[in-house]
Amino acid sequence: QVQLQESGGGLVQPGGSLRLSCAASGDLTHAYRMGWWRQSPGKQRVLVASITDAGSANYLDSIKGRFTISRDYAKNTVYLQMNSLKPDDTAVYYCRLVIEHIGYEYWGQGTQVTVSS
Repeated sequence: QVQLQESGGGLVQPGGSLRLSCAASGDLTHAYRMGWWRQSPGKQRVLVASITDAGSANYLDSIKGRFTISRDYAKNTVYLQMNSLKPDDTAVYYCRLVIEHIGYEYWGQGTQVTVSS
């Protein structure tokens, strides 16, 4: 079993920055990838950024150049640095962990990000 604890959401003005964190705990003996998804009211949850166990990152086109995903392997933590935030980035952001060899997934509880003046 794996538990995910997210933090770092909040209210920020357009053009501002936030950093989200997601700390994983539990059975982490196998390789896993982690990622951030977001969901706005009335819309589907979409992948924002992900990073494999080997450190390869993938991004949603609309956030390329503004967001950066990174991983601290010693702390089992993934970060999402979000810069130049726009009102369209407003959403609940969810952390997801996937055990790579079996595809088993875990989700965090979500953290609200609101970009507004």
